[in-house]
Amino acid sequence: MDGREIRLKRLMGEGRAVVVAIDHGMFDGPIPAMEDLPATATKINPVVDAVLLAPGMLRHCGAIFAGQRRPLAAVRLNWNTVYCFHWNYRQAKSVRAYGVEDAVREGMDVALVSLTLHTGSEERDAANIENFCELTTQVHALGLPVIGEYFPTGHVQMTPEELHADVKTGSRIVAELGADVIKTFNTVRFKEVTGTCPVPVLGLGAEKLPTQLAALELAAAEIKAGAGGVVFGRNAIQVADPHAFQAALCDVVKTNAAPAKTAAKYKLA
Repeated sequence: MDGREIRLKRLMGEGRAVVVAIDHGMFDGPIPAMEDLPATATKINPVVDAVLLAPGMLRHCGAIFAGQRRPLAAVRLNWNTVYCFHWNYRQAKSVRAYGVEDAVREGMDVALVSLTLHTGSEERDAANIENFCELTTQVHALGLPVIGEYFPTGHVQMTPEELHADVKTGSRIVAELGADVIKTFNTVRFKEVTGTCPVPVLGLGAEKLPTQLAALELAAAEIKAGAGGVVFGRNAIQVADPHAFQAALCDVVKTNAAPAKTAAKYKLA
C-alpha cells in the first residue's frame, strides 16, 4: 500500500469521511467564528477525519495536526472567481494558488483541487480543465490523494433540476479526470450523483442552517443517498459548541445514528 492509498484510507475513516472546512477566508476574508483562524483551529474536534484549509494557513494552524489522534490536512490548491459572490464575479476563472511541492513541505496530507465548468466560455472551461489536470497529476506524482471539488457556475440562480444536472455531469467529469474523492453540492436526486461516480462523493453542508438538528438531518439525508461522507464548514463551526456538534456529526455519518437522538445526546440546541 503506497502513501496515496494510506492517506485515502485514513481520510475515509470507517468507510465514511467527516471533513471540517475552514478555508472560507481564501474567498470571503474573515467571516463570523473564523476571524482568528488559529483560534478557530481550537474548535476542531480531533475525531473528524480531515480539516480543509487554505495553503497559507497551515503554518498558523499547526496545532490541529500535532496531536496523537489528528485529522489530515486537506489543502485547497487553486483559487476560483466563482466563490467571490460578494464581488459579483461570474466568469468562474480558476488559477493556481500554491505549488504542490510547497504545500507538501508545509504539511499537506490531501489536496483539494476544484473545477468549474459550463462557464459560458469554451476557452475558460478548457483552461479550468487544464489547471485541474495538471495539479491532480502533480499531487498524484508525490503519492498524495486528491479531493476533486465540482462547483457549478451560478448555482444560486439555478433551479433544483438545473443544479442537479450540472452537478451530476460535472462530478462524473471530475472522477474521470482522476480525483480520488469528490466534494460537491447535495441535489434533489443526489443518489444519481453518488451512483454514477466510481469514487466516494462527499456532500456539502453549504449555507448555515437554522438549527444544528437541521444540519444533522442534512448529513443523514446525504448518507442515505449514498454519499461517502460530508464536508461541513459554517454548520460545524458557527455553533455554540463546535466540538460537540462535530462529534454528533461523526455519529450520524459513520454509524447512521438518528439525528434527533444524536442532537439530544450531545445537548445541541
